[in-house]
Amino acid sequence: MADKQYRCQANLCLVLRCNIVSGLPQPLLTLFSIFRPRATIIFLKIQFAMSILAVPGALATLGAVGGALSIVGWQILNTYTAVILGDFRNRHPECHTLADMCGLLFGWIGRELVGLQIMIAQVLITAAGIVSCSTALNALSNHGACTVWFSFVSAVLITGFSSVRTFSRLGWLTWVGFFTFFIAVFIFVVAVTQQGRPAIAPKTGHFELGWTAIAYPSFAAGITASANIFISGSGSMMYMPVVSEMKKPTDYRKACLVAGFFVGVLYLTFSLVIYRWCGVWIATPAFGSAGTLFKKISYGIALPGLVIGVGIYQHVAAKLIFVRILRNTHHLQENTMVHWTTWLGSNLILGILGFIIASAVPILNYLLGLAGSLCFAPFSLVFPALLWMYDFKGYRSGGISQKLIYGLHIIIVLIGLFMVVGGTYGVALSIKEAYATGIIGKAFDCADNSGSVS
Repeated sequence: MADKQYRCQANLCLVLRCNIVSGLPQPLLTLFSIFRPRATIIFLKIQFAMSILAVPGALATLGAVGGALSIVGWQILNTYTAVILGDFRNRHPECHTLADMCGLLFGWIGRELVGLQIMIAQVLITAAGIVSCSTALNALSNHGACTVWFSFVSAVLITGFSSVRTFSRLGWLTWVGFFTFFIAVFIFVVAVTQQGRPAIAPKTGHFELGWTAIAYPSFAAGITASANIFISGSGSMMYMPVVSEMKKPTDYRKACLVAGFFVGVLYLTFSLVIYRWCGVWIATPAFGSAGTLFKKISYGIALPGLVIGVGIYQHVAAKLIFVRILRNTHHLQENTMVHWTTWLGSNLILGILGFIIASAVPILNYLLGLAGSLCFAPFSLVFPALLWMYDFKGYRSGGISQKLIYGLHIIIVLIGLFMVVGGTYGVALSIKEAYATGIIGKAFDCADNSGSVS
C-alpha cells in the first residue's frame, strides 16, 4: 500500500504522459521515440541550469585545458554513475529514491540519514537558485531595492512554484524552463564574442585578458572550481522519481545517455567560448560579463527557467518530506487539513532555510561548490559505486577482468570521498577568505550582487 501511495504522489507521471510531440511527422516521431524526449528533457533541465553561470569562472581558475579536461572527465563519470543508479533501480523496483537504495546498503538508519542528506542538498540548491534570481532582479531593476528583499521575492516565487500540488502542466513548463534558459545562455555567449573588451575589465587602457591553457591555482581555489564543474552534471539522484513513472523503465539508459552527452557538449562549448573572450574577467554569475544591455536581456529570458528549475528541486525535496510524514495514513491521499498543512509547511520550511543560507553566503559558486562536495559527491560517486558493488559482489572473486572492474568502482568511491573531505574543506576556506577580503560583505547585505551599480 505504501508503495502504491508513493507512486500516486510522484506527479511526474503527468510529465511522462503528456503528448508534447503529437502532430510531428512520422520520421520525427520515430526519432523522438528512440531518444525518449519526455524523460530526456527533464534530465536536461535538471542538469543544464544555473551551473552554467559558475562553470566559466571555474575555467578562469583551472585554465582552458585543465577546465575542459575537468568538464569532460566529470561528465563521463557522472553519466556512468547515473546509468548505475537507473540500472540498480530497475533491478530493485521497490526503490523509488536514492535513500531507498541506500537502505539496502545501510539499513533503515542509512536510509533516514541519506534522506536527510538529500534535504540538505536541496536546500543548498534552493539557496543557490535564490542567489541567482535575486541577481537577475537586481540586474533588471538596476538594483532597484535591497538585495535581501529581492532574495525574499525569489524565495517566494520558487516556493510558490514548488507548492503546486498537482503539477499537471509540469511537462510543458519543463520544456519552457529548459529552452528559455538555453536561449538566454546562447544570447549571452554571442554577446561576449562581440565585445571589444570584457564588461567587468578596466574601461580604458591596457589590460591582460588572463587566458591560459593550464593554470596553477591554490588548493582551495582549485578544488572549489572542480566542485563547481562536478556538480554541473551530478544531479542523477533526481532522475529516480522519473524512472518510477516511465512506461518503459528499461528505456532509462537511452534518456540518460542522450542527456549526459548534450549536457557535456553544452557546458564544454559554452564555457570555452566564454573563457576565450572574457579570460579572468568573468563575473559570478557569468551573465554579468555581457555588459548592461545583454545582461538584462539574458537575465530576463532566463528568469523563468531559473525559477522552474529550482522549483523542481524544492518540489521533489518537499515531496520526500511530505510522503515520509504521512506515509501509511489516510491523509496522504485525502484532501484533509493535515494533508495540505503538511504539504505547504514542507515547502515553506525549505524556502525559509534556502533564503537564510542564500543571505548568509550570497555567492553562487560557493553555494554550488559546497553542495557539490558535501552532498552530490556521495550521491553521484560514492553511493552509486557502492550500489554496483552490492549487486556485483561476486566480481571480487571472479576472473582478472572482473576483479579489475570491481577495483575501478573502489577507485570511484575513493574519488568521491576525496571530494567530500577535500572539497568541503576547500570551499570552507574559500568562503572564509571571501569574508576576510570583503568579497562577501555580511549576512543579509543590501548591496547589489549583480554589478549593475557601483
